[in-house]
Amino acid sequence: MNELQALLGRAFSADALAEWAVLLGCLLLAGLLSWVLSRAVNKRESSVLFGERVIDGALFPLLALALTFGAGRLLPLWGLAPALFKLALPLLVSLAIIRVTARVLTAAWPDSAPIRLVERIGSWVVWLGAVLWVTGLLPIILDELDNIGWKFGAVKLTLRNVIEGGLTAALVLVLALWVSAAIEARLLQRESMHLSMRKIAASAIRALLLFVGLLFALSAAGIDLTALGVLGGALGVGIGFGLQKLAANYVSGFVILAERSLRIGDMVKVDGFEGRVTDIKTRYTVIRSLGGREAIVPNEMLITQRVENASLADPRVLLSTIVQVSYGCDVERVIEALIAAVTEVPRVLSDPGPAVQLSNFANDGLELTVFFWIMDPENGSGNVRSMVNLAVLRTLNGLGVEIPYPQRVLHGLGQPTASPVDGAGDAQKSASSTTR
Repeated sequence: MNELQALLGRAFSADALAEWAVLLGCLLLAGLLSWVLSRAVNKRESSVLFGERVIDGALFPLLALALTFGAGRLLPLWGLAPALFKLALPLLVSLAIIRVTARVLTAAWPDSAPIRLVERIGSWVVWLGAVLWVTGLLPIILDELDNIGWKFGAVKLTLRNVIEGGLTAALVLVLALWVSAAIEARLLQRESMHLSMRKIAASAIRALLLFVGLLFALSAAGIDLTALGVLGGALGVGIGFGLQKLAANYVSGFVILAERSLRIGDMVKVDGFEGRVTDIKTRYTVIRSLGGREAIVPNEMLITQRVENASLADPRVLLSTIVQVSYGCDVERVIEALIAAVTEVPRVLSDPGPAVQLSNFANDGLELTVFFWIMDPENGSGNVRSMVNLAVLRTLNGLGVEIPYPQRVLHGLGQPTASPVDGAGDAQKSASSTTR
C-alpha cells in the first residue's frame, strides 16, 4: 500500500505532466489508428476488432496497450520515471481482456442471456485482478493460494494452479472462438462456394479449433492428457449405447451438407410437412412452411426416410387442375382457348408452356386436365392454382361453354288404372321429372 501511495503521489504531481501528455498522446493515437483502419476495411456490425462504434471494439485497447507499453519503455531514456504508466498498464490490460472476451462471446453467441452473465462476471474478476495488481496485493494472495493444495496420488494440485489453469483455459478458448469466428465470416462471404459447403466448412473448422483449444486448456490446467485415452474409450461406449441417436444426427448433418442433397432454400416435403429449408444445423434441419410454422427435423430422418425435394436439380414444378365441359361443345376450340388463357397467368412459365388434355369421358361431361409449370414453389402453389382456375372459368364463360353438374332422371312406374279423365291427369303426374 505504501508503494501504491508513492505511485499515486508521483503520478499526480507537477513532475508527471510530461507523462500525462505522453499517455494522452498514446490514447489519441490509438483512437485515430482504430478509426483509420475501420474506414480502410469492410467493417461488420459484429466485428471483434472494431465493434459497433470503433472505440468499443477490441482494437482500440490493444493498440493503446501496445503504444503505452512502448512509451513506458522509452521514458527512462528521456530521464522520466514512469510512475503514471505503472498505474495505466494494468488498467489497459484489464480493458483489453474484457473487450476481447466480450466481443468474441457476442460474435459467437449473439443473443444468449447466459453469455451476457458470463461477460459481467468475467469483467468483475478482471477488474478485481487489476486492483490487486495495482495495490501490490496480488503476489501476496498468490503465495497464500499456493499453500492450499490437494494431493491425488503422485500429483499435487494447489488452488493457485487451479485458478491459473482455469484462466489460461478461458483465454485459450476465447482465442479459439475468435479465430473460428473470423474464418467462418470469411467463408460465408465467399460467393464461389455453395452456402451448404460454406456452412459445413465453418462448422468443421470451429469444432476442430475448439477441440485443439480444449486440449491446450486441459494441459494448462495441469491435467494429464494421457487420461483422455480412458475418457475416449468411455465416450465411445456411451455413444454406442446411450448417445447413438445423437451421434447419428450429427453424422447425418455432415453427410447432408457434404452431399448437398438438401440445401438452404429448397422446397421439401418430409413426413407430410412441406416447407422451405431455412437452416441446416449439425444435429437438425429447420423447415419453415408457407403458413409460418417451423419444423425441427432430426437429420437422421432426412437420411433414412423419403424426402421430396421440389428444387434439387430443377426448381420448376408441374401443377395441374381439372375441369369438366359439356359433351356438345367444340373441345379442340376450348383446349386452345384454355392454353392461351393459362399462359397469361402470372408465375406460369411459357417454357415449358401449359397443356390441356382430354383425360376422361366422365358421366356428366368431358374431363379436361390443365397442366402448367411454375419456377418459384417457395411462394406457394395454392395461390397460383386459384388464379389458373379463375382464368379457366372466365374463358369458359366467355365461350358460352357450360360446366356440367350431376343430373338424375326419375321415372314413375306401375301407376293404377284410372278413368279417361283421371287418366289424363295421372299421365301428367307420372311424366318423367328431372332433378338437378
